[in-house]
Amino acid sequence: MTSVVILQAGGTGGMLGTLVPMVLIMVVFYFFMIRPQVKKAKDHKKLITELQKGDKIVTTAGIHGRIVDMNETTFLIEVEGGTKIRFDKTAISLDATKAAAPKA
Repeated sequence: MTSVVILQAGGTGGMLGTLVPMVLIMVVFYFFMIRPQVKKAKDHKKLITELQKGDKIVTTAGIHGRIVDMNETTFLIEVEGGTKIRFDKTAISLDATKAAAPKA
């Protein structure tokens, strides 16, 4: 005759064993996903606030132009041929004036 012995895990040890991996996953998620996104958003906001009239920019759509006019939420950009297009400030992806400047 064979006897079967069933061992039950302790309540705190089992809970700790499942809690530690979850905490580690959240920490990794924070450092690889959330933190870089927050830093990128902060850098973009700083870029937008530092732009001035006459700066050359590139939009997220890839349009290159020069800032002609600004207001609280939009930029008026002059592209080649004198055409002027109004863009929302969030559509600006690069300050080409500073990107083209030589680094000291």
